[in-house]
Amino acid sequence: MSKSNPVRKVADAVAETVTGAKDRHRPEVPGAPGVEPPTVAEPTEPRAPLPPKPDQAGPAVVSATGRGGGGRDVRAQNGGYLTSAQGARLPDSDHSLKAGPRGPVLLQDHHLREKITHFDHERIPERVVHARGAAAHGVFRGYGTAAGVSKAAFLADGVETPVFVRFSTVLGSRGSADTVRDTRGFATKFYTTEGVFDLVGNNIPVFFIQDAIKFPDVVHAAKPHPDREIPQAQSAHDTFWDFVSLHTEATHHTLWNMSDRGIPRSYRMMEGFGVHTFRLVDADGASTLVKFHWKPRLGVHSLVWEEAQLIGGTDPDFHRRDLADAIEAGAFPQWELGIQTFPDTPEQTFEGIDLLDPTKFVPEELAPVRPIGLMTLTANPTDYFAETEQVAFHPGHLVPGIDITDDPLLSGRLFSYLDTQITRLGGPNFAQIPVNRTHAPVNDMLRDGFHQDAVHSGVAPYKPNSLDGGCPFFAGAGEHAFIEHPVPIAAAAKVREAPASFADHFSQPRMFWASLSPVEREHVIAAYTFELSKVHESAIKERTLGVLAEIDPVLCAEVATGLGLPAPDATATPAEVTPSPALSQTTGTWPAEGRLVGIVADQVSGADLVRAARDALRAAGTTALLVGPTGAPLADGLTVQRTFATTRSTEFDALLVLGSPAPAADDRGARDAKSNGSPQVDSRVALLVNEAYRHAKPIAGHPSARAVWTAAGVDPQAPGVLTGEDVDELVAGLVGLLGAHRVWDRFPADVS
Repeated sequence: MSKSNPVRKVADAVAETVTGAKDRHRPEVPGAPGVEPPTVAEPTEPRAPLPPKPDQAGPAVVSATGRGGGGRDVRAQNGGYLTSAQGARLPDSDHSLKAGPRGPVLLQDHHLREKITHFDHERIPERVVHARGAAAHGVFRGYGTAAGVSKAAFLADGVETPVFVRFSTVLGSRGSADTVRDTRGFATKFYTTEGVFDLVGNNIPVFFIQDAIKFPDVVHAAKPHPDREIPQAQSAHDTFWDFVSLHTEATHHTLWNMSDRGIPRSYRMMEGFGVHTFRLVDADGASTLVKFHWKPRLGVHSLVWEEAQLIGGTDPDFHRRDLADAIEAGAFPQWELGIQTFPDTPEQTFEGIDLLDPTKFVPEELAPVRPIGLMTLTANPTDYFAETEQVAFHPGHLVPGIDITDDPLLSGRLFSYLDTQITRLGGPNFAQIPVNRTHAPVNDMLRDGFHQDAVHSGVAPYKPNSLDGGCPFFAGAGEHAFIEHPVPIAAAAKVREAPASFADHFSQPRMFWASLSPVEREHVIAAYTFELSKVHESAIKERTLGVLAEIDPVLCAEVATGLGLPAPDATATPAEVTPSPALSQTTGTWPAEGRLVGIVADQVSGADLVRAARDALRAAGTTALLVGPTGAPLADGLTVQRTFATTRSTEFDALLVLGSPAPAADDRGARDAKSNGSPQVDSRVALLVNEAYRHAKPIAGHPSARAVWTAAGVDPQAPGVLTGEDVDELVAGLVGLLGAHRVWDRFPADVS
């Protein structure tokens, strides 16, 4: 091509521009989230917004009809001060406007409403948070033990109430993986005779923030970076740790998230918490403050981190599959609903703990959890979109006997959830979608709007009226009306403040850390080290270490060692705390029902032996899956559910190995990268057993499986490794070990 050719000239110009651009923004290490490094201390001197990074460009600024003009950043944020959308400078964005520091929050807070309303409408139509969910239908049966504190009809003895439960992750999109490290949503819709009651909680009893006005901030920080839209469904990145290291009220929830609670084994083995303090009202009008708890019948159990990573690739639908399969198999998940009760005093504190602070919890040793009912999930949805996706929860869906408090986070949620549904579900009539419909009679005088399915009669949708005979009429307490509890409000000024008690951000994280077993502490250290290792900016790592120093010097020092940074000292001597044994997942034993056990066998294992093992495991209530060389039946027509090539240890809670399968025809590297060319035992079987062993799972084997132990690097004398001729004894041993979830004694912890 001639140099005088106009196409060549354009190509040369483009090449020169590209080369120049490379020279301008070639970093030493790519991935910096911003154009300049942050400082360890929070910046306080006002300045103009930073420019885009050198590798970034925006669309050319043209008019709607294609006319040019203006620079590429003309649409960017401008000015060094935080403002409203109308340009009014703001003095505070951490506190809602309240009637005194303890509230309640005022409806006239235009900044709160603008900020939350805009946040609610950031995604169409996917949920901004809790987008990825799994759900099930079930029934709740009241024990009657709440009668002394609540007049709610569905809590009465023997009353059965239909429920719909949605579990979810928080950060990821609908297409993200189930087993990411994240908080999980646990939302329950009770279709009571007095109207819908929604208990909308999480698997962690505390939250990142104390005031709802900060919710857009924490979610923006935790979501993928807005320029690259990565990383998906993770907190291991700069913006998240930048926020939580500066906003230390997030410390408690972050610590829970870095614990094993952040990667549950199953929704069936996950606690749920109402997070906030609610108010119950009895038949006489007396009130009691409460916190709600869901206690899983199978106990609380989590994945180990390597499992979570493997599952993210091999089965990103792991949790929703586990829930659906368990229900289909008849292993119906169950939780007891319990309450902690506290006197409804003007101070609204208990044992020095501020009950309106959503970053605090009350240890069960101080206020035991009283069971008030049992929930059983019995059916899977028929249509994911119609039910799981369209279900609409709202903390303001209350029934007589259950009321709210002035928790400033709850106050914002009462506005935000309703506002969000209007955008997501196409208008104000979302309550008419079948999964959202109340089972109580409705006469709401609400008319028209998008997707109005009801055909209203009458001509007078207003009160008072005479044209419709005065209908509908107001109800009183005798007709089960919902009447807000008359809470006295002290004289106060309008302020954007928080109570002084909200300023303690570290004592409860210290308590949580002190309550964990040594192996759980090891996992917390590993989680912080992993997450912070993914952070680009060293200043954010250093700042986070400063936060960890306020929790515990060992935690800080171990994470600092993993990061290759010095461990700072705490700014004050940590206060003594009393551990709460109820916070550890490594205590107690639980039913093995519904747990998955893999039976590894081949054509020479012996049909009678395999059948006896399968029958014994099923009799114990577990789900037994036969793992064979191929999908073909084994001897005597035994059906194979999984093959050596298609399964991993992450699918099972325990393994029973009946023989030492020789390498199958596809056990070679060109066909399966898991193959290592072992001449004695199939490589995939050795890997399966090795992973289960390293993940502290119970393993049992017939004497003929000794070659597998050797190939897998399993110490036959290690805790939780069983060998024997008698299949019934092996199964009984496995089931007993499953009651403790894992065999942590196999790998003693170094941190005490």
